[in-house]
Amino acid sequence: MMQKFDPHRIALWTLLLFGGLNLSGCRLGAMDAATRGQEVFETCVPCHNSDGSGNPAVGAPNIAGMKEWYVERELEKFRTGVRGMYFNDVEGMRMRPMALSLTSEADVKAVAHYVETLPSVQHASSLPGDPKAGEALYATCGACHGDNGAGNQDLGAPRIAGVDDWYLATELRKFKSGVRGANPKDREGRLMRPMARGLANEDAVRNVVAYVETLKP
Repeated sequence: MMQKFDPHRIALWTLLLFGGLNLSGCRLGAMDAATRGQEVFETCVPCHNSDGSGNPAVGAPNIAGMKEWYVERELEKFRTGVRGMYFNDVEGMRMRPMALSLTSEADVKAVAHYVETLPSVQHASSLPGDPKAGEALYATCGACHGDNGAGNQDLGAPRIAGVDDWYLATELRKFKSGVRGANPKDREGRLMRPMARGLANEDAVRNVVAYVETLKP
């Protein structure tokens, strides 16, 4: 016996079929993006290591677990020449061609997302410094980076708690000297530079970094 044609049932099955295909496409797209991020990160591995833990010998910071928005923004700065264009910034000049190898915005987003998924890696302190003396100096930093150093995306301030002390000290010196933060297109860097210049000397740099090393985001 021929089954009676039911347009409502056909419509329902059509909706379920296409809905399922769309959901499968979303999952596939997410999977492809995650895979692509890991593939792109292979370019970063020689300096930052496969776990993102960095390598002080080549000036490559520990980036494991850094927020996607921050990694993406900094990659764009390297790609556009806002960072990595000063001869005194050896590490930045080394980083810029790596960033330029990302040929699409999709790859930038994919690798930035992958970096955030990497488990955080903690290293022991490597610089001498007085965290008690650094606590008073950190009061200015806390306005943007937070009392616990967790950062603030709305202010463009990255997480600094858990970042290696040698790298923080290096970047503070770059801000003080104008190697970072002098480019008019670097809005966040221009805000950061006078903060770094408020650190009177090398002892102040090391002391505030020693205090940051005590913070837990």
